[in-house]
Amino acid sequence: MKMQKYNFSKYLAVAISIVFFGVTAAGYAQVNQNELEQDLPPVTFINYEGPHSRVDTKEQIRQTGVGLGPAASNKEGRSGTTNRYYVIHSVTEQEKNKMDADVMGLGVDVAVDHVRNLRVIIQGYLQAAYSYAEKDAALLAEYITIYNAVYRGNWDYFESRYKAPVVENLVREKTGLSIRYDEWPGNTLLVIPLGHGGLSSIDTSAISDNRVVEEMRKEEDKGVEQRRDMVDLKEREASQAEQKARTEREAIKEEEKKVVQEKQEIAKERQKTQEDRQSGKITEQEAQKKERELEKQEQAVEEKEQKIEERREETKKLEEFAEKKTQEAQEDRKTVAKDQQTAIVKETTSGNVGIMLDKQNAAMGRIVLIDNDGNETKRSPLNTVRIRTINVVGGKIIAVAGENKGNGAIRLIEINQATLEMARQGDDDIQTNSLLWVNGSDIYAITIDLSDNSCYLGRFNSNLILQAKSEVKVNPNASVAVLQGRLLTQGEDGSVLMLDPASLVYKK
Repeated sequence: MKMQKYNFSKYLAVAISIVFFGVTAAGYAQVNQNELEQDLPPVTFINYEGPHSRVDTKEQIRQTGVGLGPAASNKEGRSGTTNRYYVIHSVTEQEKNKMDADVMGLGVDVAVDHVRNLRVIIQGYLQAAYSYAEKDAALLAEYITIYNAVYRGNWDYFESRYKAPVVENLVREKTGLSIRYDEWPGNTLLVIPLGHGGLSSIDTSAISDNRVVEEMRKEEDKGVEQRRDMVDLKEREASQAEQKARTEREAIKEEEKKVVQEKQEIAKERQKTQEDRQSGKITEQEAQKKERELEKQEQAVEEKEQKIEERREETKKLEEFAEKKTQEAQEDRKTVAKDQQTAIVKETTSGNVGIMLDKQNAAMGRIVLIDNDGNETKRSPLNTVRIRTINVVGGKIIAVAGENKGNGAIRLIEINQATLEMARQGDDDIQTNSLLWVNGSDIYAITIDLSDNSCYLGRFNSNLILQAKSEVKVNPNASVAVLQGRLLTQGEDGSVLMLDPASLVYKK
């Protein structure tokens, strides 16, 4: 994210001043790109940033991709289900100048709502299908998502670079990856270009072409770490190809020796047959039979020579591939080193917290840090924070965030002071319009039972754990006031309710 200067009128200021870490509060073929396409919007993924009704572990998410791995090896060349996640493995010997690919589809019932989790699914698939190490699979997954986002909507690109069977499995308007998570279900066909096998099972040249790298260079850190890791992977690809070519050359030499020996033996046998026929040791019929046998042997030798020639051609391709990867890595390393010198990642140590509204009159926004000159110094990835609920409790930034969409949920959250990311989420569903009321270390919010939309008042500690819940239902728009040891709020019908502040038991 680049530092940008904004007018303060763009932000809804909140009465919180932060000085970190103390808080005070008042409330297979290489794609050659000669020219970059112009006037294209940057690839900035819009993810769901907020609490979830169900939180899967990273390993559970990865296993979704692992389950798709058989597509690369089974006879059908396919795995998964069309309404959720599936992969089509498309490989053919035709159109040598174009690329094979795996096509990963996201069906209408997928719940993935963050590119981070989508990458974990792709990582799991690459590990299961092509035996990539965890780190390499994660790196490739990141590049694959950016690659598919860069070329989303560019149908000419996919038609011109991929083999016909691959294109037959694509749909123009679904090919690639939208930058919006809510457009993924039923509308996404990720294209994963395939290479030579082993470390080169995925075509790293394609997924790291100029367009992709230019997108990565738009990041504040210029994507230096990921690009450096890609250089390392390409160098290892080159090394593996060189080693395989070396082994093949040695094997070819041994096969050539055997062929020469077999030819010599055939020649000796033919000479002996002719001498035996001339001397009368064998009849003409026997000599002809012997000749037919020798011709078969010669044919077998010719087939071996043909195979040796084919292996020699494949070895040459491996050598060329290794040379190309070495050259790519050298060029990439130079640009990475140059960018590394200019990429300065600033760690924010102080600032004023504000809420940036994506739309006028919106109920949700995004936390930003602003210095006294109006410069935005940090932007939170969280874009579902309820703008009227930010509070500081026990040195922690607490708010209500989220949406009841897909796997999303509206929950209490704690926001990390340094990264402005969600550090923790509560387990209880919060009513959409609930405010937060703070009394010492207690936090009050209106909870909701989603089974019948009944609302109750809940008391939480600063770790977002529910300590007490009212037995009586409260109005979804109720307010809270704690006065003289009593908590006043409104019942479901709008009447005044008096509750014990700690137990939330109804006081008659």
